[in-house]
Amino acid sequence: MNTVILKAKSKENLELLVLLAKKLGIEVSFLTEEAMEDIGLAAAIEQGKTGEFVDVESFMIQLNRDFTD
Repeated sequence: MNTVILKAKSKENLELLVLLAKKLGIEVSFLTEEAMEDIGLAAAIEQGKTGEFVDVESFMIQLNRDFTD
């Protein structure tokens, strides 16, 4: 199965693409803004995984430095 996400500035053009997809027998689903944010967050988490543990104390020290600088 393959998936594509389309975001258009023109509602009319998007409706045309949806109509064409349905005529070609392609299933069409619409995502809410919240669902798109969830997908982006999941992708960012997956990309940021290193498999390594972070020392909490060092992390907190660096975090405090970032906010006091």
